[in-house]
Amino acid sequence: MTSPADLAELVRAPAALSVPGDVFAGAAAAGTLGPRTPALAGASVLLYWAGMAANDWADRRLDAVERPERPIPSGRVSPPAAFGLAAGLTAAGLALATAAGGRRAAAVALPLAATVWGYDLAAKNTAAGPAVMAACRGLDVLLGASGGRLRRAVPAAVTVAAHTWTVTALSRREVSGAEAGLPLRTLAGTALVAAAAATPPAATRTRSTGDPTRAPARLARVATALPAVLAGWYAARYGAAQARVVAEPSAGRVRAAVGAGITGLPALQGALTARSGAGLLGLAVAAAAPLGRRLARKVSPT
Repeated sequence: MTSPADLAELVRAPAALSVPGDVFAGAAAAGTLGPRTPALAGASVLLYWAGMAANDWADRRLDAVERPERPIPSGRVSPPAAFGLAAGLTAAGLALATAAGGRRAAAVALPLAATVWGYDLAAKNTAAGPAVMAACRGLDVLLGASGGRLRRAVPAAVTVAAHTWTVTALSRREVSGAEAGLPLRTLAGTALVAAAAATPPAATRTRSTGDPTRAPARLARVATALPAVLAGWYAARYGAAQARVVAEPSAGRVRAAVGAGITGLPALQGALTARSGAGLLGLAVAAAAPLGRRLARKVSPT
């Protein structure tokens, strides 16, 4: 009989901590943070879990050779159950997004779900795989912005998508190990991503100028510095893991770097949320990073 622990391993439950921050970053960028934002974040988590279950269903024969301990090849979860779970979670995610955000949210959630399934069933093992997965995360950010001007959230969506490309490119070498050039490229990408997240928009920089002896100005300076602090935290941990792959591109170190990229994503999302003016929310989003690392010791996020 399939246990809750088996299902949690199938959908890589702790990795879902890296998901709500997409929606919060998008909503903050578009100026649409409100009561419906948590519901959209919940829909995003459901679609993420659906993608994880569909991924293992699609890879069940390959996992039987490379990862026989996974829930499906080990016999703890049957293939029909995994597929049914993926389909059910997809339907629930789309229904929740539509209920929370109406047609505008559905107009983003539908292509997001289609892209998730397209990655799992067709694109994953092709050259387009990292780009398709990056598109999933970019659309996830735009889901949070669906109630406002999507264009405002495009820079945040591109930043999260770029990070996702680096993680996905590395994940394709979790079993075989990486060639020397790959971690150098992803490390350079991480540096650019962190720099983008650390730089406040022009409007925020303008609001922060003034008499530094006045309390509001000092608070504005702190708010301006927060994205850089959180982006630096993200870059330090994920970058260090990639640097270890550069030194020794073994499969074990690649898997560790992928895990660092997944569990470190909330720090990046927190930086993006804070750079849009929601500093306290940005801190709350970033707090999921250390929690995700602790949970990843019990259930692998990769």
